Amino acid sequence: MLLGIDPLLNADVLHVLRSMGHGDDLIVADANFPAEAISRQTVHGRPLRIDADIVRVMQAVLSVMPVDTFVDDAFGRMEVVGKPDEIPEVQRQVGRLIEGTGTRMVGIERFAFYDRAKKAYAVIQTQERRFYADFAVRKGVIPPEA
Repeated sequence: MLLGIDPLLNADVLHVLRSMGHGDDLIVADANFPAEAISRQTVHGRPLRIDADIVRVMQAVLSVMPVDTFVDDAFGRMEVVGKPDEIPEVQRQVGRLIEGTGTRMVGIERFAFYDRAKKAYAVIQTQERRFYADFAVRKGVIPPEA
């Protein structure tokens, strides 16, 4: 245990989050996401796992990782197939976590999301079982005065 670090963030996750640089993508996905197959193509090369629901995992990740405010697609959600404008409740819950950060959640078509995930730094798979609980988060910077 470390002071000030959310206990959900295990050593492997902390290492990846610290290793990532500005502009690197992190995928935080539900239990149905093909994490093993997709992760083989990421920089990290293997999936990370946190056994909790997606909202709790996103809270933990966002407690230590800034979101990029220099691009429009820094926080992406997988769109519902055939209904790109539909925002499921799980996505609304996660979206509330980024309110006031200077970024907004954007939709990404399912297969475009998989393509982005393959280019990501790493994938964290959660135990979330609600559908479409898949997010791409681009790491931002921490200014000198922070």
